[in-house]
Amino acid sequence: MNHLKGFLLALGVVCWPLAGFAEVERLQPDFTFKRVAVPTATSGSRITVQIDPNAPRLDPVYADPPTEPTVSPDLAALPPVTGLEWFWLAMSPQLGAQNPARFTMALDKIANPPAGQRVPAPRLQSMQRIVNAHGLDILRHTVGTNVSPALVLAVISVESAGRAGAVSSAGAQGLMQLMPATAARFGVTESFNPGQNIRGGVAYLDWLLGEFGNDPLLALAGYNAGEGNLRRYQGVPPFAETRDYVPKVLAAWQVAKGLCRTPPELFSDPCVFQMGGA
Repeated sequence: MNHLKGFLLALGVVCWPLAGFAEVERLQPDFTFKRVAVPTATSGSRITVQIDPNAPRLDPVYADPPTEPTVSPDLAALPPVTGLEWFWLAMSPQLGAQNPARFTMALDKIANPPAGQRVPAPRLQSMQRIVNAHGLDILRHTVGTNVSPALVLAVISVESAGRAGAVSSAGAQGLMQLMPATAARFGVTESFNPGQNIRGGVAYLDWLLGEFGNDPLLALAGYNAGEGNLRRYQGVPPFAETRDYVPKVLAAWQVAKGLCRTPPELFSDPCVFQMGGA
């Protein structure tokens, strides 16, 4: 009896896979089983794949990166807010805007600013002290130039407030704040010597006036920012300091000319200072 049970059990084990295969064939009648063996050394031809080590590598292809927003060149050239934008809206900062009446027009704008936007100007007493200390050097070195002594006085008041030993964070030195390269260019060997510094500053201003069509606004901008930046930006560069500097010097001119015995009208007019006082 036990032998019969063992025989039936073995028969069930053998028949169970066959039943499974039959079920698969019923569900997928086109399916056939095939045993895949590892090919032997004597088997037929094989596919050979060769990689050339010198073949150029193809760069991986990535999605295009997001593009940065573009800024209009005109917008990029706008100067930062300084509070004196009204001046440059009235007086074009561009090269080619030269006009014989431009200096007078600019002074009129300075004298009649929008409400609450007056250009700061130095005090008369502080400018009188500069005249008392350096007026003779200013008069001496402006002879034969297109630079009025009153304009030199205005520049000195804005640049250094009359301090002969002044040094800027950029390295400009002396009364008229000459950069070392500019000082050397105009023969100044000692920038802290007031007479030499004034001589170099006047020579530079005179050169700038000739270089930019006797336009005092461009000449003053070049004095502050360098003539290279005027050429690069085709006019007064969009630097906050420079856009402030020009109207401040013009405001100082309005005070400086009051210290002349005969007040000048143009940036090139002569002036004899009234010495003493203050």
